[in-house]
Amino acid sequence: MEVNIIYKIARIAVSLALVFLGACTTQNQVSLKKKQLSDMVYPLLDTENSRWFYFSSASRPFGMVNLSPDTQIKGDWGGGYKYTTDTIKGFSHIHEWQMSGVSLMPVIVCDENKQRIFKDFYSKFSHQSEIITPGYHLVELDRYQIKAELTSTPRVGFHRYTFRLKGQKAVLFNLNTILGPCENTNGKLEKNNDYELSGSLVLSTNFRRPKPLTVFFKIKTNQPVTSLEKDNETGNYLVHFNTATPELLMKVGISYTSVENANNNIETELPHWNFKTTVAASREEWSALLGRIKIEGATREDQRRFYTDLWHALQGRKMISDANGAYPDNTGQQFRVGQLPLNADGKPKFNHYNSDAFWGAQWTINNLWGLVYPEIMEQFVYSLMQYYKDGGMIPRGPSAGDDTYVMTGASTTPFIVSAIQKGIVRQDLEAIYIALKKNHMPGGIMEKAGYEHTTNMGGGLKHYLQKGYVPYPLPEGNFGSHQDGASQTLEYAYQDWTLAQLAKKLNYEQDYNYFMKRSKNYQKVFDPGIGWMRPRNVQGEWRENYDPYQYENGFIESNGAQSTWFVPHDIEGLAALMGGKEKAVAKLNAQFQTAKKQHYTSGTSHDAELHPEFSRIPINFGNQPSIQTSNIFTLLARPDLAQYWTRNVVRETFSGLSPATGYNGDEDQGLMGSLSVLLKVGLFQINGGTDKDAVYQIGSPIFSKIEIELNSKYYKGKTFVIKAANNSPENVYIKDIKYNDQTVRDFSLSHQDITKGGELILEMSAQPNP
Repeated sequence: MEVNIIYKIARIAVSLALVFLGACTTQNQVSLKKKQLSDMVYPLLDTENSRWFYFSSASRPFGMVNLSPDTQIKGDWGGGYKYTTDTIKGFSHIHEWQMSGVSLMPVIVCDENKQRIFKDFYSKFSHQSEIITPGYHLVELDRYQIKAELTSTPRVGFHRYTFRLKGQKAVLFNLNTILGPCENTNGKLEKNNDYELSGSLVLSTNFRRPKPLTVFFKIKTNQPVTSLEKDNETGNYLVHFNTATPELLMKVGISYTSVENANNNIETELPHWNFKTTVAASREEWSALLGRIKIEGATREDQRRFYTDLWHALQGRKMISDANGAYPDNTGQQFRVGQLPLNADGKPKFNHYNSDAFWGAQWTINNLWGLVYPEIMEQFVYSLMQYYKDGGMIPRGPSAGDDTYVMTGASTTPFIVSAIQKGIVRQDLEAIYIALKKNHMPGGIMEKAGYEHTTNMGGGLKHYLQKGYVPYPLPEGNFGSHQDGASQTLEYAYQDWTLAQLAKKLNYEQDYNYFMKRSKNYQKVFDPGIGWMRPRNVQGEWRENYDPYQYENGFIESNGAQSTWFVPHDIEGLAALMGGKEKAVAKLNAQFQTAKKQHYTSGTSHDAELHPEFSRIPINFGNQPSIQTSNIFTLLARPDLAQYWTRNVVRETFSGLSPATGYNGDEDQGLMGSLSVLLKVGLFQINGGTDKDAVYQIGSPIFSKIEIELNSKYYKGKTFVIKAANNSPENVYIKDIKYNDQTVRDFSLSHQDITKGGELILEMSAQPNP
């Protein structure tokens, strides 16, 4: 039986069970009968391979609060909500890049468990008693016979517990524990009055995030608190409630700046006690964002998977600023509370964000956000610039108010340049350019390898500037993660090219020529004798006994065969090194034919890439370094092969609805979800939309009609529509292509043309049209 059918049956069973138990008699009862677009989302996708920040249920888009059940704790990978674990260990509010915290659990205290409840409070549950939709999570705690319902505003978790057993009603706060990627320490909770509590805990350090951060929280309840108990051995707190009614409502506002701001977040976002209204508002907010793209055609399962992908593209990378614009600044030697600039109405001009790496963003959120969600892209650019104003450097993966230096290079440069080239960011361009340039020069972020906090040697920038490549191995030694010189060289060359485009836009001719010269450095690590990118040592010698299929042999989270194609700014130049476009096409086509046997991925999860039987795949759509490859064919004058292989990849890698699979690799806070959306609508930007015209390559969509709503604040057009006549799983080739009744050449359209609005008409066929 298909998983989506099981899911529907489970929802019906839960509804019947709630009626039987009398839960529907509550006036405030949540009803999901009125269908929303967000109901198309399948939240359980790939939850067998979960990651601490991967799963969100009771959360808003980019919300500070990511409230959901935790079945696996004490680790990042496989942590959080993991489908195969049948025990809930708490409901926590922070599921973020290198951050986790504020876990609590409703319990029944009776004579039998009074002494051990502080240590023994987990509960079994069944997926058959769950309802999960974006913004809402319902689950039954079998041990206590408690129906737990969760929802939220951006900064406030909203809980509703229905107690069915006799006994002392209580909520246990697990504040001193290891949840996900970091330990929670110094957890404190105090009773302010009969209906309010407040507290804090410290997110301790790790090698990715070496500075601690305090999480403050305010709690308001609709039932009186009778007592507060602390267990000195565990550091856990037990909050008792004396109420005859079975229902308990609880608001948990969080802040990274103060308890007062946590309280203000509640007062601003959730002044009422209507749980049903909050769930409805959350579902409507998700549906509005998902509804920016409307689709027709393909199967119901294809459509559900599409909106699940789009949901993932909008649920990662969380805000860390309060409703009043206060935010944690950890960039200096001393922690401080910063203040975002305010509009005339007193509201912040933008939100401040945490974010996993922008490594690979040039083929994912660059394209998707830039076209469909420009307001989100603009916010992130200003947030990145706020980090620069505070700490003197644009980060590439900030957490807890400071950079983690995750991955390598200046990966935010293409993101910001793309926003400028698309007209999304139009102010302070000179200042932005100066900030970006700093990252590409000595003293900037290119000098640092992954998680390199106290040194600046691992990036090998000195050698890159002197020799035109980063050596492998680095002669100075090991300073950080991902010191894979050949990959670093390719990455820097591309990022230099993107910065050169902004220099040209701003008439910095000398800088333009300088960075364009650096952008050719990819040629220094291409070995024409074997036709692959190949690492070189500091003496300039090619790596001996080189195997282009050996994983992380001079290449970051990839092998040489995959990363050979990482030249997004100069595909024609790369093809020339290979002996011309025909030879390049034949080479890449052969790689796809081999990769097809493994469904184009290195297993079904990120850690599987290391296994010898998976790591030697020549193309991997489960990690960022080669996710652009199927669209390269268009730039090699073979759009038919781009159409063929992209549709194959979509079918084999990004289709289906199951907890067991989904992205078959590393879904870094929406990157793979974004990629899947772009492949399915047939729009891609090989260079990340960083050229003057921000050109899109037109691919083979899986739907017969796609309508993209254009944001009127940024774009002239109202909608951009793609119609694919005669589309089917067999008719993957584009026979004819017109935009607003004009023939489209080279299977490309500029960002300006698309955002003026219009119709792209594709005539699909089962026969290729080279």
